[in-house]
Amino acid sequence: MKNTIVHHEGAASLEAVASKVKPKGAQIKIGLDMHARVYVAVAQYDHLLPKAARRLSPNEFVPWVEALLGQGHSVDVVYEACGFGFTLYRQLIAAGAHCYVIAPRKLDEACSRVKTDPRDASTLCQRLSRYLEGNTRELAVIRVPSQQEERARHVSRQRTQLVCHRQKLEAQGRSLLISHALPAPAHWWKEQTWRRLSKHLPEWVTLRLGMARPALLSLQEQIDALTSELEASAPSTLPRGLGKLTSVVLTREICDWHRFNNRRAISSYTGLCPGERSSGSRRVPGSVTKRGNPRVRAALVECAWRMVRFQPQYPPVQKRLAVLAKGSRALGAVRKKAIVAVARRLAVDLWRVHTGRRTAAELGLTI
Repeated sequence: MKNTIVHHEGAASLEAVASKVKPKGAQIKIGLDMHARVYVAVAQYDHLLPKAARRLSPNEFVPWVEALLGQGHSVDVVYEACGFGFTLYRQLIAAGAHCYVIAPRKLDEACSRVKTDPRDASTLCQRLSRYLEGNTRELAVIRVPSQQEERARHVSRQRTQLVCHRQKLEAQGRSLLISHALPAPAHWWKEQTWRRLSKHLPEWVTLRLGMARPALLSLQEQIDALTSELEASAPSTLPRGLGKLTSVVLTREICDWHRFNNRRAISSYTGLCPGERSSGSRRVPGSVTKRGNPRVRAALVECAWRMVRFQPQYPPVQKRLAVLAKGSRALGAVRKKAIVAVARRLAVDLWRVHTGRRTAAELGLTI
């Protein structure tokens, strides 16, 4: 018996549909792997197979998306947050496309030891497709700050960078002094300390340190100016121990306290939640996840230590005062766990205060 295959008019193979057909008004999903000189993009039309990766220069990508939009398509783009900022996001939104910026993640989940730009772009494209179909766990979409919010938080970040430069130069000077068995005070470059110290230094050491000292004095002036600018924008009334500088840094890094819907969301954003590795009946708690914004995490831990000193009646501090109080014999690891717990609770309470859910007095914070 002979088998006969009949091709009906208008029928086409799946390969032909996947490779040739570009339906008008389709939803195009683009996974983008960004580099300084080239963008690698993988596009998927509706529910067809993703196209082969194409390489575009940064100046060619946005016009290509605009051309697709001009043909009546709907375009969704996803890329990982990186050092190139959010300029591309704003350009795509202005062009009429939908753009999603996600937290960086390991895309080779199968651990195949093969990682290429086309593979990464294809994985992002397929994840975007599943995300748009309702599986919101496929992408960890981040909140893109506005240009005004970026400018505001850059002030505090620039201050932190200047402080790091100052500490580096200061440490280099102390290293020179210590290596020659000379007195090495912490702030050797400040006017009063330098006047006393220079009397006991050899001439060549004074010459070497004198080259770094003008830079240190200039850095300190810039740091003081930025500190005054930040503190001037702080609220007039703050809980004791919070500090004007810390309050402004936290607010500008978080951008909008109302972005969090519950206390679990703000706790997760700080990265101060404990990790866990469990299987079956075995449960192993781990260290903090350190997810989210590291600047917020550092400011919260610093502020928590000040709460131990200035507000010992604050409920989270009072609960752990025997461990955190000065002179406690608790081990360092125990104290670290306790202060992290205080910082996590402090983040939640600050969120409640800024969103109007509770007042500082109701939370046990003294103004």
